[in-house]
Amino acid sequence: MSVPVNSQLAEVTDRIVTRSRDTREAYLERLEAAKTSAPGRGKLSCANWAHAFAGSPPEDKLKALDPKAPNIGIVTAYNDMLSAHQPFEDYPELIRQAAREAGATAQVAGGVPAMCDGVTQGRPGMELSLFSRDVIAMSAAVALSHDAFDGALCLGVCDKIVPGLMIGSLAFGHLPTIFVPAGPMTSGISNAEKARVRGLYAEGKVGREELLKAEMGAYHGPGTCTFYGTANSNQMLMEMMGVHLPGAAFVNPGTALREALTRAAAQRVVQIRAGANDYTPLGRVIDEKAVVNGMVGLMATGGSTNHALHLVVMAKAAGVLIDWDDMNDISAVTPLLARVYPNGPGDVNQFQAAGGLSFVTRELLGAGLLHEDVLTVAGPGLSRYTAEPFLQDGALIWKAGVHKSLDPSMVRSASDPFDPEGGLKLLTGNLGRAVIKTSAVKPEHRVVEAPAVVFDDQDDFLAAFKAGQLDKDFVAVVRFQGPKANGMPELHSLSPALGVLQDRGRKVALVTDGRMSGASGKTPAAIHLTPEAVAGGAISRIRNGDIIRLDAERGMLEVKVDKTELAARPAAKPPGGNDFGFGRELFTHLRAAVGGAEQGATALFN
Repeated sequence: MSVPVNSQLAEVTDRIVTRSRDTREAYLERLEAAKTSAPGRGKLSCANWAHAFAGSPPEDKLKALDPKAPNIGIVTAYNDMLSAHQPFEDYPELIRQAAREAGATAQVAGGVPAMCDGVTQGRPGMELSLFSRDVIAMSAAVALSHDAFDGALCLGVCDKIVPGLMIGSLAFGHLPTIFVPAGPMTSGISNAEKARVRGLYAEGKVGREELLKAEMGAYHGPGTCTFYGTANSNQMLMEMMGVHLPGAAFVNPGTALREALTRAAAQRVVQIRAGANDYTPLGRVIDEKAVVNGMVGLMATGGSTNHALHLVVMAKAAGVLIDWDDMNDISAVTPLLARVYPNGPGDVNQFQAAGGLSFVTRELLGAGLLHEDVLTVAGPGLSRYTAEPFLQDGALIWKAGVHKSLDPSMVRSASDPFDPEGGLKLLTGNLGRAVIKTSAVKPEHRVVEAPAVVFDDQDDFLAAFKAGQLDKDFVAVVRFQGPKANGMPELHSLSPALGVLQDRGRKVALVTDGRMSGASGKTPAAIHLTPEAVAGGAISRIRNGDIIRLDAERGMLEVKVDKTELAARPAAKPPGGNDFGFGRELFTHLRAAVGGAEQGATALFN
């Protein structure tokens, strides 16, 4: 018996449906126009088809002669630089074999770029990171533009890659598409120990040798980094939105179960192609209710702040219009059910062992906080995602997930949550609109009122910290970090220093038009502030010593300066110096065209 949907969740869903009526209808009309019941080869001439299979092995060429044989396109983000993507090296052959067993062929249609934010943190390359999402979307569209496919498999895990793949794939929303993850690396040293060493290094109490040892102990093998940042939040979203096979997110790479899930994804996408009984196009899976389910999952698990940007653009690619008010209102009625580092002590492997997403999904459905009546790649109904995959005598099966948390320090029931509200909040006031991740911030640190110390570059902040100038109560204002200014880099390198100061008993906070890492931690940070400084936002008029109040409990962010005086101040000038080098000159047109943070900081739909 289904549980009625929470009234506020239903209200938010209804207003999204109303707001999106025209754009969603136009999207679905395009989907229908692109749909065909003919196999991929039926749309192409003999010469086109010969080109498509010229390099294929003989058995696939023979199968391609069958006018009814489906062909699956693989879009891969494989590279060796991302530990989460390294396992994808072997996926295409697994998929080709599985497709043959299902009477189909499969080809790598194209690759997309995939940069590692962990490598580029605090470096100039980070200024390309957010824009790489739009490039990935366009690259995925190029791969699928061959129009030779009856379905697609997207191989991607990390920060901008999954959102980019989703945006690009939704441009081909008539195709059934399944996202195929690689899973998290096995656990290394504890995240608490890693954070402790980082803090000591920031204070100059340990050297680089000790820091490197700790970092390599944490990031030590193939798979996703085990903290709950954007990469693992992506995987949660793909399950909550129904584009993974159930339980696929957090199975470790290099295991028989991981391989079985990959093969099953290839065979399932054949089963749901056009012309089959279970035709399931991606553009029908990602609808208003699926997007709401994604937002609920984000709030219930304390997921990445980056999805305040990404989810907006992914939804818009399907004609669904959402904003930060929607996220804030959903967060207000969604209990926080998970504490995964940096929101708690354990990592994503411990979360999975304690019950994982199948348990969270079961609890949210039972509380009326998810829409059950959605279409997924596994079939109709989100309740399918309360099951977990297992191998039984070598065969892949699904069994009901646990009904009770196996570790209440990691995951709890909806009747006994860590917090009655979700992990993300909207902040408004005379500085504009911003978001804050509260799930990792203790209640006693959620309200800070202190003088501003203004920086136009993150390196200036770090220099001031090292010089001992910041051992006091203050709000760090780091501006000219928005999408138009420099591509909106993550400012995660500020976290250790801010954490050290907070541990000393100082009242500290961050206000910025930039981003923090998806693993934003224990210090209150008002991020994605819009309008940004380079667009004349009020943050460009803050001066050293101005009193700023950040109140995450009441959702307020303000500078205590008279309205007339604040408006009369001249806006600060951007520091410049980031137009060239490290490829930044190639992204000038994106900085010029990009929209604001609440619109997803994208140049694709402006």
